[in-house]
Amino acid sequence: MLKSIVSALVLVLLLAGTVAAQSNYVPYNEDYYHLIDRYEVKTGQILPHFFSTVKPYKRQDVVAFMDSIKSLDLIQSLADQFNYDYVQNDSWEWSSAETSDSKKPFLKHFYRKKADLYSVNDKWFDLHINPVLYVGAGKDSRVDDMLFVNTRGAEVRGMIDKKVGFYTTLTDNQMMMPEYVQDELVRTDVVPHEGFWKQYKEGRGVDFLQARGYITFEATRHINLQFGHDRFFIGNGLRSLVFSDNAPPAWFLKGNVKIWKLNYLFLVNQMTADVRSNGGGLIASNRGYPNKFTALHHISLNIGKKLNIGLFEAVIFSEDDSTGTNAIRLDYFNPIIFYRAIEQQNGSSDNVLLGFDFKWNALRKLSFYGQFMLDEFVLREIKAGNGWWANKFGIQAGAKYVDAFGISNLDLQGEINIVRPYTYTHNTNYGNYTSYRQSIAHPLGANFKEIVGIVRYQPIPKLNVIGKLIMMQTGRDSVDAKKTYGGNLLVPNTNRYDNYNNKIAQGISNDVLYGSLTATFQFRHNVFIEGTVVIRRSESPVAVYNKNASITSLALRWNIARRQYEF
Repeated sequence: MLKSIVSALVLVLLLAGTVAAQSNYVPYNEDYYHLIDRYEVKTGQILPHFFSTVKPYKRQDVVAFMDSIKSLDLIQSLADQFNYDYVQNDSWEWSSAETSDSKKPFLKHFYRKKADLYSVNDKWFDLHINPVLYVGAGKDSRVDDMLFVNTRGAEVRGMIDKKVGFYTTLTDNQMMMPEYVQDELVRTDVVPHEGFWKQYKEGRGVDFLQARGYITFEATRHINLQFGHDRFFIGNGLRSLVFSDNAPPAWFLKGNVKIWKLNYLFLVNQMTADVRSNGGGLIASNRGYPNKFTALHHISLNIGKKLNIGLFEAVIFSEDDSTGTNAIRLDYFNPIIFYRAIEQQNGSSDNVLLGFDFKWNALRKLSFYGQFMLDEFVLREIKAGNGWWANKFGIQAGAKYVDAFGISNLDLQGEINIVRPYTYTHNTNYGNYTSYRQSIAHPLGANFKEIVGIVRYQPIPKLNVIGKLIMMQTGRDSVDAKKTYGGNLLVPNTNRYDNYNNKIAQGISNDVLYGSLTATFQFRHNVFIEGTVVIRRSESPVAVYNKNASITSLALRWNIARRQYEF
């Protein structure tokens, strides 16, 4: 019944999408998006109609934004001009940039535009086809085997009648991951950031496919509708405590309203609740994996010229969860309703999260941002200060400083993330804030403190150097224990150790220091050669968590973002 309702809704929305010109979205990529965000920070203002908290961004909006930056005379260094041309060329269908044409097309039909292997752009049809390639090798001090990544695929995007946009990408992947990532696979039975996987050649390697795709259209001048299978990110930091790209892509239905000083997001996701049955064995293929749904509202408002604030709520529910209400509440598909009221009215055991975020471009080149996520609390227990387990919340605070100390294209970022034990967990099997056994928000789950420092420098136009230092303090569970100290989101919070005296990073102490240095050279449009060094120190009284490693790698990337395992 639910599938029929959603299908009918999508059909109605498709028939309605006949008004304005349509744009695809720039796939979320931390490095790419930093190039865009740094220029807003550089203005010291919140630019009208550009809301950076909800990602990804529309290509049309990105081009218009970069043009406004240029009109403000903020494209000053050679690297800035390179970045401007790069962004304009990457979405040349919306740009008037003269630099987008190739000087020497290949066989007359290929690479007529710098950004695309093959393209068509006429009055009624726009098409962009590109290869996807990621090949690399490396060495991990913890293992003798060579690390490697081998990704091949294709990416296609376009528009029909300038009304309907489409995007799809498919990659086939084989990898030999660093040992600390392999440890996470053993703990959770999944490859971080990915879905279904299988063993590669009976070794430590993994083999998996990744597919993303969507259709998007403008229902009206101010209302965008989109559905497909992809990831999203909500926030302005390295991490998100609300919704991140940590979990694998999932089916979604999304509506976005951008009007006046407001941006309103409505997002519904169908996710994978678990990849194992309650008995611990893999679910038979003719049954499929159990499903769960998330529905999310996020509204942000530009206040004056420097401040943006946002409010959000999310609910997680599953009809496959035998320990819950075992029913889908259609109320949650209402794009303009308060979830907590609906949950309480229906006597539901579903999991609801609330919170707010902000971005304050205080001065030119300096911006502050943050998030507060509230899972559950009782005021009298907070006042008592006795560590009640169900006072569950997370806090993020960060700052960005671009062209730091007067040095062009030297950008600094600092961030703090704190999440209390049992946050994001629930008392039912599938009510936790995860998809495919992976956190929808922060990769550490809960019960941690984290400090992040990032230095980005672009000394010459084609070279970017990125250094990161992340200090994480978290509390782990005993390997064979059936109870949790509140960091493992997959264990129901009914299996907790104590109702009181809970504190952040309780349990088996594990202090992790993660440092990385990456140098990336873009020798052609979206073709990168990069070298990376990672130093990871993990200290704990339990041997399984007390492991250090140094990792070096060299890779070639073509139309794909860096793979990062920063935990």
